[in-house]
Amino acid sequence: MPIPSRRRPRAIAVAAAGTLLAPLLSGCWTGAGGAGSGGDSLNVLMVNNPQMVELQKLTRDHFTKETGITVNFTVLPENDVRDRISQDFANQAGQYDVATLSNYEIPIYARNGWLHEMDGYVAEDTAFDQEDILEPMRQSLTGDDGKLYGQPFYGESSFLMYRKDIFEKLGLTMPEKPTWEQVADFAARIDDAENDMKGICLRGLPGWGESMAPLTTVVNTMGGTWFDEDWNARLDSPEFEKAAKFYVDLVRSHGQSGAAQSGFAECLNNMTQGKTAMWYDATSAAGQLEADGSPVKGKLGYAPAPVEKTESSGWLYTWAWGIQNASRNTDKAWEFVSWASSKEYEQLVGDQIGWSNVPAGKRASTYENPDYIAEAASFQEMTREAIEQARPTDPGVQPRPAPGIQFVGIPEFTDLGTEVSQEISAAIAGRQSVDSALKKAQELAEQISEDYEGR
Repeated sequence: MPIPSRRRPRAIAVAAAGTLLAPLLSGCWTGAGGAGSGGDSLNVLMVNNPQMVELQKLTRDHFTKETGITVNFTVLPENDVRDRISQDFANQAGQYDVATLSNYEIPIYARNGWLHEMDGYVAEDTAFDQEDILEPMRQSLTGDDGKLYGQPFYGESSFLMYRKDIFEKLGLTMPEKPTWEQVADFAARIDDAENDMKGICLRGLPGWGESMAPLTTVVNTMGGTWFDEDWNARLDSPEFEKAAKFYVDLVRSHGQSGAAQSGFAECLNNMTQGKTAMWYDATSAAGQLEADGSPVKGKLGYAPAPVEKTESSGWLYTWAWGIQNASRNTDKAWEFVSWASSKEYEQLVGDQIGWSNVPAGKRASTYENPDYIAEAASFQEMTREAIEQARPTDPGVQPRPAPGIQFVGIPEFTDLGTEVSQEISAAIAGRQSVDSALKKAQELAEQISEDYEGR
């Protein structure tokens, strides 16, 4: 339903549910009682992506054995985990000591007083080496007061993945810095190059962090924005319209079947199974595509996020650990957080699971580790460059009223982005025109404008 133009502050803050970048797996419950933790026990609420699932076993076999701290994990699909986190943290119920939060939520939660700051722990825990955390990640997890409220588990930007063998077969050469027009031309020429292969996979699944994430980067580089610096909604601007039509036309003409219901997980499957030749998405996907046993391991090339009017266009995202302010066990919570975000943990994953599975994208030292470089040689440097070039406070061609590349850093964006994505998805499915979708989207965004004008 439409977003009301005015909300009570608590209602605005609690609106923190949506879909971002993790593959959708079935959820599971592995502990966490209802009365909160205490003593030598922690309750951790986290998203169910593959790297988090690996973390559970390693925590039991290493962290708990070394510290005596039992960690009870509640692991849920992304939409569900965001709902659970927002409820528990907004009410400061204290049921969960630690939760996975993104660089979208952490500044908002910090502003509301829901998170425990980490500066004191970082200052005392010199072994953690806070300066090793990549600067864009440090900045994105800092509150308005300049204090640190999160530590990244892994970080990512976005880039273009493509089949080198298919390009070579067709005599095509990927530019060092491709434009979206070049990508569209490649997609048209690649269609049906091999066993009904499609030229490109792009997310069309509704969700503020599903289809809206890549589409918003296209909007940025083509000169558009959700809001101008005075909070005027700009979804009906020529630039936003151009980007939306380009994206919808590209995926309808040369994209995967069922595009309107395809998200990260579906595009990952299509790329792995050889059903598509290009995929624009999260840099974190490369580790799965290049993992042992992947049918496309060694066949892929990587290029920066395509651009038009900007120098770069990749997004910035991290799943990070936040400590609830109401936790009765903040010191032990930091012990877990610092371990799960540490160099030590990355070494453990590399040794026991494989270096392509390391939760990278957060530490400079990872990209200097010879073991990681050897296994992730095809994508590791491109990933680091994409993260370091991300510009969350200046992602387009005009000033913005709030930070964010693939999102607008305000609480209302969870609802707004999701509702707009539903309209765009309907256009991808052919149920309405892009013009019709953007007309409805503009009306939704104008309701937000009314609430922010003059701030």
